[in-house]
Amino acid sequence: MTEDNFKLDRYLNREIKTLFKDVLKTIIKEPSLAKFFIQTYRWQKRAGNLRLSWEKKGVHVPPFMIFSITNRCNLSCKGCYAQAFKRNSSSELSLEKFEEIINEAYELGISIILIAGGEPLVRKEFLTITGKYPDIVFPVFTNGLLIDEEMIKILEKQKNVIPVLSIEGNEEETDSRRGCGVYEHIKKIIEKLKSRSVFWGISMTLTSKNFEVITEETFIKEVMGLGCRLFFYIGYVPVKEGTEEFILNPEQESKVQSIINIFKSKFPAIFIAFPGGEKEMGGCLSSGRGFVHVSPEGNLEPCPFAPYSDTSLQNLALKDALKSEFLSKIRENHNKLSESKGGCALWENRQWVQSLLNAKPSEIAEMKCKPI
Repeated sequence: MTEDNFKLDRYLNREIKTLFKDVLKTIIKEPSLAKFFIQTYRWQKRAGNLRLSWEKKGVHVPPFMIFSITNRCNLSCKGCYAQAFKRNSSSELSLEKFEEIINEAYELGISIILIAGGEPLVRKEFLTITGKYPDIVFPVFTNGLLIDEEMIKILEKQKNVIPVLSIEGNEEETDSRRGCGVYEHIKKIIEKLKSRSVFWGISMTLTSKNFEVITEETFIKEVMGLGCRLFFYIGYVPVKEGTEEFILNPEQESKVQSIINIFKSKFPAIFIAFPGGEKEMGGCLSSGRGFVHVSPEGNLEPCPFAPYSDTSLQNLALKDALKSEFLSKIRENHNKLSESKGGCALWENRQWVQSLLNAKPSEIAEMKCKPI
C-alpha cells in the first residue's frame, strides 16, 4: 500500500463520515429517514475498513462508483455528454450482470453507487436489485419524468435509493436546455415526493448561462422550501463541438468552491460540487482513485467524461478490473490532472488518455501526462 493511497483512503473515509453526519443534521426531524441514515453511517465505517484491508492486499478500492446503466433517454438536452458519445444501446448489461457487479462492489466496500444514464429510469427493473443492498446508497440521477405512483411506492420502501432530479435553475433555464414543459412536470413530481417523505435532491449542470441563477441564495431558499436537502453542482464539460459557450468563464470558475462553502455554513442541506475540491485531494479522483465509472456496456472507465477502457466487467471480476494498468497510469498522474477549463482535466487531456490504450505495457510506464 503506497503512502499516497493510505492518506487518500483516510481522507475520503473522513469526508464520507462528515457527509453522513451532515445528512443526519438535515433530516433529524424525520424519524424513519434518521433511522436509515444512522444505520447507513455505521455501514460506511465498516466499508471504509474493508477498503483499507483490500488496499493492504494490493487492490485500491474507491468509495464511489458511477454506474451508467443505459444510453437511452426520453429527452434530448443541449450539450448532453451521454448523447455526444453515441454509444450502442443494444449491448447494455443484463440485469443479472448488473446485480453481479453490485454484489462485487458491496464485498469490496464501495459505499456509494451513483446510478446514471442516459435516463436510468427507462430501466426501472434495476430497482429490484438496489433493494437487496440497503447498506449501499444509490443516488439516481434522473430527469424525473418517468417517476410515477408505482415508483414512488418503491422509493418509500427503499430509502437507500435517492432520486436526484436534474434541473438547470428555474423554469426558463430548465426548459431552455431540456424542453418546454419539463420544469412544471418536475415540480409536480417534487410535490408528490415531499408529501410522501421521500428524501430527494437536485442536480444542476453549472454553465455560463445559469451560473448567476443557481448560485443565488434566493434560489437555494426557494428549492429548500420545496423540500430539497441535497444539491449537486456538476461542472459543464464541452464534449460536443459548438457548445463551448456553456463553459464557465474564469471568474465564475474561481467562485464555485467558495460559494459551495458559504452554502454549507448557511443552510441545513448537503452541497456537493463535481468536479470540486480536487486540489485539496491532490488532483483528479477518477480512474479508481476516488471513483470509477462503469459504462452501460460494462466497460470499466476512468470517468463518464472519459469513455475509454481496457477492461470489461462482462468477462472480468471488478476486483481484478480495478488493477487495470490503464487506470493505474492515470492515477499515477493525478497531481498533473488538476481542474481545468471545462471542469474536466481528463477531457482536456483525452489525447494522452487515448494514447495509453494504444501503448504496450512497457511503453505505458514511460508515458507522462503534461501539466495543463
